[in-house]
Amino acid sequence: MRNSFCRVPVPLSRSRADQRIAVLADSDTRWKWGAHTARRLAPREDSPGHRVTGYLLRGRATPTARQLGEAGIGADAAPVEVTCAEFLAELGRERYDVVVLALVGGAVQAVLHGARALWPEAARRPVFVTGYVGVVYEKLADGLLLRHGADLVLANSRHDAERFRAVYEGVGADPDAVTETALPFLAGAPYEPAGSRAHRVVFAVQPSVPEGRADRAYLLGRAAGHARLHPDREVLVKLRSRPGEHTTHLEEHPYQRLAERLPGGLPPNCRLVYGHMGEVLDGTDLLVTVSSTAALESLHRGIPTAVLTDLGIREALGNQHFLGSGCLASWDQLDAGLLPRADPAWLGTHGVPGARDADATPDRYAAARERLARLLARERLAPVAPYYTLETAPGYLPGILARQHLAPDGTPLPGAVRREEAAARRWLRAHLREAARGAYRHGVQRVAPAIRRLGEL
Repeated sequence: MRNSFCRVPVPLSRSRADQRIAVLADSDTRWKWGAHTARRLAPREDSPGHRVTGYLLRGRATPTARQLGEAGIGADAAPVEVTCAEFLAELGRERYDVVVLALVGGAVQAVLHGARALWPEAARRPVFVTGYVGVVYEKLADGLLLRHGADLVLANSRHDAERFRAVYEGVGADPDAVTETALPFLAGAPYEPAGSRAHRVVFAVQPSVPEGRADRAYLLGRAAGHARLHPDREVLVKLRSRPGEHTTHLEEHPYQRLAERLPGGLPPNCRLVYGHMGEVLDGTDLLVTVSSTAALESLHRGIPTAVLTDLGIREALGNQHFLGSGCLASWDQLDAGLLPRADPAWLGTHGVPGARDADATPDRYAAARERLARLLARERLAPVAPYYTLETAPGYLPGILARQHLAPDGTPLPGAVRREEAAARRWLRAHLREAARGAYRHGVQRVAPAIRRLGEL
């Protein structure tokens, strides 16, 4: 991959039979969302010319090959790890029709400003698409304004679309890019009850919710206690990552290590599992979580789903998103045999169509594909126009761009784009990066907690 920042980008091909989509993601869950979204945006998913090229933004959460495999969807070739500046240089050379930005908000904003530097005038540039991986329960305004400037900002439900437009209109930003869709990975066979009682219970954990060690140990202990109380049930603790791997959020207290210290250990009918969430849900009779997007996948299939209230219903936990869903419950209630039933009206407004009604449910991506087709049909597109500029956010935007090694005008800082490296040097650089990531993870998961404990003595 040549690493020069091209000021005269290659003209794009707009043929719908030869549509090229690039996906840039910064974590395993965002790769899952971005790759699925790219497939959904294709005119036809079986189009022979439809090609998806994957890129992974280099950082602490860059997914491993195992994590990419668990996402359950891939590109037409192994994703390439790049920096933001390198990706922009690639956009200047390659003919991409669509670019899906499956990134944290600050990185989206950096790419958009980099694109504006590449195409400062109306041009045949790519269509930029972004959105959210799942439940939007915090930093609504911050995240949305950092995504403003994309040609399509996908909302996973009517509820989200209304909130997104209200934020943009509230600051005088154009809300036209907001497009209602649904989570692109809602799939799987409808749930077939095995009886009146739950036989397999899955506790879907999250890397950072809750954050504290005591709360996480409490939840794991309750899952183990549920297994002891119901020896006829299989209780699975579905993990997101192995120790040393990172996901979208930092996991300072991995459940694997908490399980090692659990008094009495895990009972025989309770175990830790990995794997693709869709495959785990295939045999699930009750899904339990704090606020994971797995709840939406479970509700789509019609599986009884419990959103835990044990630690309160709080914005910091994200479970306030499920107010009115009928799914809020405590471990005490689940121990007593409760199988929550979701409210159909809530599901309808929150973008969770039922798997049984798939044939009668409107195509949730039809509007996005129509808007995309209109943009691709234009001879030239106007320059990317984010809300944040040096005029509207002079004390905020430069720092956002600098974190991705971009200057305030969106161009790469000196040295941000490296020249071609010899194979041996690339190999050494990759291994040094992995060693640095390992040291960082060890510091987060081992050293920092130990220092905090010493400070409490």
